[in-house]
Amino acid sequence: MSTSYSISLNEGYILAAEDSKVQAKKLKFLLDGNNINNVIFDNGEDALNAAIMKKPVLIISDIIMPKMDGYTLCSRVKTNPELKDVPVILLTSLSDPMDIIKGLQAGADNFITKPYEDQYLLSRIKYLLANRDIRRAGMGDMSMEVVFQNEKFLINSDKKQILDLLLSVYEAAIHRNEQLIMAQRQLQVLNESLQTANQELDAFAHTVSHDLRSPLNGVMGFANILLDDYDEFLDDYGKECLKFMMQSVSNMAQLIEDLLQFSRSGRTEINPDLFNISLLAEKVLAEIKMREPDRKVQVIIEPDINIHADNGLMRVVLNNLLGNAWKYSQKNPQAVIKFGSYDANGQTVYFVEDNGAGFDMEKASKLFSPFIRLHSNEEFNGTGVGLSTVKRIVERHGGSIWAESEPGHGARFMFTLKN
Repeated sequence: MSTSYSISLNEGYILAAEDSKVQAKKLKFLLDGNNINNVIFDNGEDALNAAIMKKPVLIISDIIMPKMDGYTLCSRVKTNPELKDVPVILLTSLSDPMDIIKGLQAGADNFITKPYEDQYLLSRIKYLLANRDIRRAGMGDMSMEVVFQNEKFLINSDKKQILDLLLSVYEAAIHRNEQLIMAQRQLQVLNESLQTANQELDAFAHTVSHDLRSPLNGVMGFANILLDDYDEFLDDYGKECLKFMMQSVSNMAQLIEDLLQFSRSGRTEINPDLFNISLLAEKVLAEIKMREPDRKVQVIIEPDINIHADNGLMRVVLNNLLGNAWKYSQKNPQAVIKFGSYDANGQTVYFVEDNGAGFDMEKASKLFSPFIRLHSNEEFNGTGVGLSTVKRIVERHGGSIWAESEPGHGARFMFTLKN
């Protein structure tokens, strides 16, 4: 234990009030370790009674305590003719400017903010004890009225107390400011590291994408050659195996594309613009329909819905939502897909609706998690990444997304964007 602060109390003692057992033990360990006589109570009332019975040389008090708080204890000490010259240190978080006014009203001599450093507390104790004689000489009946937050307060502290108290607050503010500056520097370093990591991740994603796609393209190419040029040498089982292999390759390629899209959706710069999302929905559905030109689907798109968002990212959103509506309604011979909007308490809600397979709402919370699927690949093909990408894009636009559904009765996906 450091003894750089030599404090002589002669026959006196320091009285403390601290209801936290951990903080009380910490304080006692500090005072005992520096050979400072002390008595510690867990509430203000018992501490005041002990001070009246035997006058201490200094009082240290927490503010929030049972029976009697620190402000009341300090005020009672300062209005007691036998105790009024005893310096009082209040331990506080200083989370509210009113703490300072309350401390001045109570006549406190010093504020020490929690968590405090041991050596700082010892220095304040030594300072207050060293200035006891000066304080006694300057004490007198004086008071002043101040207005704070449109409320009047009567301050009974003497000039020396006020100066000491304000200096302690200033020291605390300087210390907090230094901590804030250090935290800002650390945050800047972390942000720079994060930017570097994101750049490296982008480079890695492109490399992986290229390295994975190349062999997949090779497998798909040779499989097509076998089916086209060696069809007569393959029996039905061989052809089925080749088709299964080609489908697996296609699924893998789609997964790679979805993962890349998911990765980019969190880091792509947003460039919002005003555009007609109804026209974008028509274009997206036209592209989807080209994959199955013979399929009959009734499409209802509300005209002239204008939004302020990133056009490219909204295309990704519609690709996934309308693509899902197309996919999950494929077993309904009278499939209907709708895109539109409605007003909900001044907030525009956009929706994509279908009358397809639907899902159990008890599992809805899992919908937007990566790789979570509510249907098997045997029922509907997919990777389980699309809705996660949609959620990330919508939230980056300051909105939210949710869904309503019932098995066998279709699904409705709704999302908002920042107004």
